[in-house]
Amino acid sequence: MNALIRPHPFAFPDAALDDLRQRLANSRWPDRETVDDWSQGAPLAKLQSLCEYWRTGYDWRACEARLNTFDPSMTHIDGLNIHFLHLRSPEPGARPLVLTHGWPGSVLEFLDVARLLADPRAHGGDPKDAFHVVMPTLPGFGLSEKPTRPGWTPERIARAWVVLMERLGYPAFLAQGGDWGYSVTNALGAIGAPVVQAVHFNMFPITEEQSAVDAAETHALKRLRAFKDNESGYQAQQIQSPQTIGYALTDSPVGQAAWFYEKYEVWTDHDGDPEHTLSRDQMLDNISLYWLTATAASSARIYWENSRSFKEQPIAVPVGVSQFPRDIHESSRRWVLERYPTLVHYKQVAKGGHFSAWEQPVLFADELRASFCHSRDGNRD
Repeated sequence: MNALIRPHPFAFPDAALDDLRQRLANSRWPDRETVDDWSQGAPLAKLQSLCEYWRTGYDWRACEARLNTFDPSMTHIDGLNIHFLHLRSPEPGARPLVLTHGWPGSVLEFLDVARLLADPRAHGGDPKDAFHVVMPTLPGFGLSEKPTRPGWTPERIARAWVVLMERLGYPAFLAQGGDWGYSVTNALGAIGAPVVQAVHFNMFPITEEQSAVDAAETHALKRLRAFKDNESGYQAQQIQSPQTIGYALTDSPVGQAAWFYEKYEVWTDHDGDPEHTLSRDQMLDNISLYWLTATAASSARIYWENSRSFKEQPIAVPVGVSQFPRDIHESSRRWVLERYPTLVHYKQVAKGGHFSAWEQPVLFADELRASFCHSRDGNRD
């Protein structure tokens, strides 16, 4: 192992878990919503049930043990400690791949799909489609260090990922991302060859300024308007006052749970209950990670940073896009091609939402294999 990389397993003290349970026991609840749906936010009864399970039935140590099977490590890059998971493939021809999460996500989204990607032979796949999978945590999220000064933009994070991959022995690699992972992966794609060989996105942001030429594109613009009108309050808050919302979420586990639980309801592809797509344990794994690392404010600051600096870059290397049906943005092939003429793979996937790797790991893995197969073989869909 590179001397600049050191093991850093997940091991939160018992006192932190005891404090969490005590805070949950002492929660002060608001009155019930005046509607019978989620239109005013997470319903009181649903959230109380989730938090009671968090207090009395949930096992963080099981999540911790699972995370620690992925070689959790830390390295210092550009003045900051960056935490990451790493799963090497047993296949000698495996290609290195970095997966970048977003908000309110984490590396937990990728645990199932990482095993499918690293060892396709063990899951009935073609060993030619194997990847060495690297899953870094964004600065200010999880166990990565919290920046103490502004400036950790998606472009700077992308440059840090290049250093990370080089330290792991991967001077050339593939990159994938959605949500904030889209912004970081766009910056990686702009760095391009010979370092970044191809990129894949599971989210392609659109704007209301785009023109629609058919019913599907018209529907996509209506979906975007509905998001801005009814679902984007968190975004405005975190762009304008990430520190202010951080006080509430860092002090109250119920507040942290509600802030995320609503997103699981709105952004996952479910049958009417988000817990039928992501289990309570999966939700609480992610909520607990943010709670235990006290990263509500530091993770929200990426919205503040991005609103002041990010500019989407052109990409010359092969691009793949997978459109999952319940995501925030619904992009057409035409819209993607307008911005990325090097598009080699585009597919509208049958099922999945904003957390597609977490919700549908098999479909997500299939999409990455197809996309990076095209970039490897020089063909297009």
